[in-house]
Amino acid sequence: MCTVTYLPLSNSSFILTSNRDEGQYRKIAIPPEKYSIYGTQVYFPKDADANGTWFAAAETKFTLCLLNGAFERHEHRPPYRLSRGLMLLDFFKYNNVHDFISQYNFEWIEPFTLLIFEQSPDTSIHEIRWDEKKIYFGMRDATVPLIWSSAQLYPKAVIQQREEWFSSWLKANNKFTMEKIVLFHKTGGTGDSHNDLLMNRDGIVFTVSITSVRREEKEGMMRYEDMISKNGVKEMKISQTTSPSI
Repeated sequence: MCTVTYLPLSNSSFILTSNRDEGQYRKIAIPPEKYSIYGTQVYFPKDADANGTWFAAAETKFTLCLLNGAFERHEHRPPYRLSRGLMLLDFFKYNNVHDFISQYNFEWIEPFTLLIFEQSPDTSIHEIRWDEKKIYFGMRDATVPLIWSSAQLYPKAVIQQREEWFSSWLKANNKFTMEKIVLFHKTGGTGDSHNDLLMNRDGIVFTVSITSVRREEKEGMMRYEDMISKNGVKEMKISQTTSPSI
């Protein structure tokens, strides 16, 4: 939930990849499975502490990804009313992004950035930020590659540096594949383990997994690699039971 890249493949297909950076106190996550969430079939790795997730791909037109923090570093002040990972799954109670934003109770949830990718049929990117006081909503250009970094872990100068690494990677890679972008998520950086994409801050906070999904018009695939347990890679095909045009 701390470094995310988006690569458009066409107007309606893309690759989305996320590095999850967490503290040593967190349990090892459960690899992705298919779950029924409010009547929607959703594929996601599960947080073993709170049973939520930071990355979810539905059999409908939505793919969601969560980052820690809104615009800048905030003070961690538990207890919070609800885990952000459960908030992400609650999105599937609603028919659309507008209803979720206007009707959901975000009070006493830790600050976050929630990215919602909607295929309808062309891809739209909705960006929701919560700073504990107010919801901020915007749209991002789905026709260009994008990168996000957690505002909680990375100051603005480091976020800008990471954008430069991504820009350099794009210049060297004119054909996008899941294998290539996952490798970037493992190797991007300058050798500074505190701020490289595959990060490790003295064994206290570090990259615990890399999740990537390829979404196309009628099918998709999720790839999950646990960087801690070394249990290998799990890949799952994602069915699409509802046309993105609905």
